[in-house]
Amino acid sequence: MLKWAVILAIVALIAGALGFTGVAGAAAGIAKILFFLFLLGFIVVAVLGVTVFKSVTRE
Repeated sequence: MLKWAVILAIVALIAGALGFTGVAGAAAGIAKILFFLFLLGFIVVAVLGVTVFKSVTRE
């Protein structure tokens, strides 16, 4: 997901430089959404790793 966010951010930069503002805005918006979804997933997995999974592996 992070890979697609980076790809769309690069597409937005190139489209903005070439004057395609509609395409640049859409690609930037999608890249932003994907980045925040990735960040949310990372935080959830990190919290679960610290709390739940450590208690499961203890014997």
